[in-house]
Amino acid sequence: MNEHTLKGEWNQIKGAVKQKWADLTDDDLLHVEGSRDKLVGKVQERYGHSKDDAERQVDEWRDENKY
Repeated sequence: MNEHTLKGEWNQIKGAVKQKWADLTDDDLLHVEGSRDKLVGKVQERYGHSKDDAERQVDEWRDENKY
C-alpha cells in the first residue's frame, strides 16, 4: 500500500474515528494520518487510558469496522 492510498483511506475513515472517540480533535486526526500507533497515542492522551487499554480499544474498533 502506497502513501497516497493510505491517506485516501484515512480520509474516508476519519468520520468513523470521530464517532468512536468524539474527544479527538480535527488536529488530532490530522496528526494521526492513518497511523495505528499515533491513533493509540491520541486515544491514550485524550481519554487517560493506559497504553494497553488504548491499543485494545483501537484494535477492537479496527476489527469491528474491518479497517
